[in-house]
Amino acid sequence: MAASTKALLIAALAVSANGAAMAAPASMTSDVAQAVVQGCRAHAAENDQAFAIAVVDAGGHLVAYSRMDGASAGAAAFSQDKAKASAIWGFATSRMAEGAENTPGFASAPYVVTVAGGLAAYAPDAGRIGAVGVSGGAPSADEACAQAGLEAAGLKSSR
Repeated sequence: MAASTKALLIAALAVSANGAAMAAPASMTSDVAQAVVQGCRAHAAENDQAFAIAVVDAGGHLVAYSRMDGASAGAAAFSQDKAKASAIWGFATSRMAEGAENTPGFASAPYVVTVAGGLAAYAPDAGRIGAVGVSGGAPSADEACAQAGLEAAGLKSSR
């Protein structure tokens, strides 16, 4: 790959100095996953919170992870569970509680997590590319942090 092409790709994935969101990626690369983590960490710092943050690809495989100072060991494992659940099912863990209540058998299906904080990651032109899971605060705070991370990387939590 030519140096100029490589530089353009790196520039397209980087968050600009003025804080604008990244260009939408086609897959959950390490750079994209790190941008999600950094967006989550920035949100957490702004709100004086500490989270564990996991980013996975579309198959639920860990791509990036961060456990902030003050986040518990339990939050560390839970963030990964939330990310994998959202990657596998393609929707937010906050919506899985309703599914578990209204759909016979869903509650005991593999990878179901019924606590907010897991969001699927969709790229506008590529569909679902993975997910982010956040744990360490109230479920609504976990989900808000996950959403901030996706937005920082130019991703959405739904199609």
